[in-house]
Amino acid sequence: MKRIAIIGSGGAGKSTLARKLGQVLDLEVSHLDAMFWKPNWVGVPREEQIMVQNELVDRKEWIIDGNYGGTLDIRLNAADTIIFLDYPRILCMYRAIKRSIQYRNKTRPDMGVDCKEKIDLQFMKWIWEYPKTGKPAVLSKLQQLSNDKQVVILKSPGEARRYLERLGKG
Repeated sequence: MKRIAIIGSGGAGKSTLARKLGQVLDLEVSHLDAMFWKPNWVGVPREEQIMVQNELVDRKEWIIDGNYGGTLDIRLNAADTIIFLDYPRILCMYRAIKRSIQYRNKTRPDMGVDCKEKIDLQFMKWIWEYPKTGKPAVLSKLQQLSNDKQVVILKSPGEARRYLERLGKG
């Protein structure tokens, strides 16, 4: 477990799990949102996303959290472990709303510089539709991976907590 990709719906807690996992395993964590959003929510072009991710996955050890479906294969192919947070959409919606209140008019630690926390209808719609639109594609990609990869699907925060506890004891 030296090259870990963490994926899942918005609001699932990918960045939080990545930070905690990084502490447990003493691995560097890269948050794609922090790299791919420039000030005032200007997105980084896909070509730059590909270049940055290729550099990240060339490292010997890493934890990378984020979706970015157009470049997901880069991380999945390079990872030895993929953690998919398959949480209920109601929980993800709640967490996204809670996060927007908690960081109102501030930038989250795992977000790009000067990207003040916001919540909009488009993002909430993406979270709500993720089980029908994003999840099937992710599950299909996970099924196509080689057998030498460890795929961990966590269905609740409790499962994630127990997973971290087991790793901490090992």
